[in-house]
Amino acid sequence: MSRTPTPADDRITSPKSARIRAAAKLANRSWRTKEGRFLAEGPQAVREAVAAAGDRGALVPVRVIEVFVTEETAARHTDILGTAAAARIPVRAIADALIGEISDTVASQGIVAVCSTLDVPLTEIVTERARLVVVLSQVRDPGNAGTVLRVADAAGADAVIITSSSVDVYNPKTVRSTAGSLFHVPVVTGVGLPEVAELARARGLQVLAADAHPPAHDLHQPWETGLDLARPTLWVFGNEAWGLPEKDRAECDGAVAIPIYGRAESLNLGTAAAICIYESARAAQA
Repeated sequence: MSRTPTPADDRITSPKSARIRAAAKLANRSWRTKEGRFLAEGPQAVREAVAAAGDRGALVPVRVIEVFVTEETAARHTDILGTAAAARIPVRAIADALIGEISDTVASQGIVAVCSTLDVPLTEIVTERARLVVVLSQVRDPGNAGTVLRVADAAGADAVIITSSSVDVYNPKTVRSTAGSLFHVPVVTGVGLPEVAELARARGLQVLAADAHPPAHDLHQPWETGLDLARPTLWVFGNEAWGLPEKDRAECDGAVAIPIYGRAESLNLGTAAAICIYESARAAQA
């Protein structure tokens, strides 16, 4: 009978551990950039990370350096440890008192993975084969960025592009809010919207801004306004508070507004993005 997978025998109990100190530094954005590493916290994120790392056919090149886990969490999630073992990922047992050193949450779930950053080149994902690409331009809230990435994954988008003026996709809050989708969808970071829009048009994608300011197409009356959502599309979503600046909107082929049938003043970014992305996915499937 095979033995239940367990963490490495040497349980880390000292806050001065070099491994713990190195992982804790990844809470800092500049250190994440320098090291090319980030933290994925919680059973769902770590489960998806180790599964993707062991999948040679995965769309996203995932590399998990190591996993830290408390004894209690290890006992509850032997499936994660088994997947990690199959992918030859080191698993480190850690004292309960130390998990807070590398956790971004008040009540840690007891498991954290150290991963290599996942960025792919823009030219590898904006190609003639791309059908649906999502761009976040000047989006600053980590939770919103993670939510949109999760929606893009669910809708079958080819990639998510996060411009250089937006939140760091490897912010612990962003990673957590993707619920593991970060390890499913190719991500491009550190690029400008003009560069993205120019390449998209050259590859046959229409560039649409989600923007309620007129003139804008009605999302629910596309055929009457000449908008064809079945075409390969690159959607651009702007800042949570002020939307897309005029110069960013000018980079797009057209703007699209979601009709408000009730009395709400507007929709939040995550909701608006979900509606637009799924309308494109539905049109493409049809």
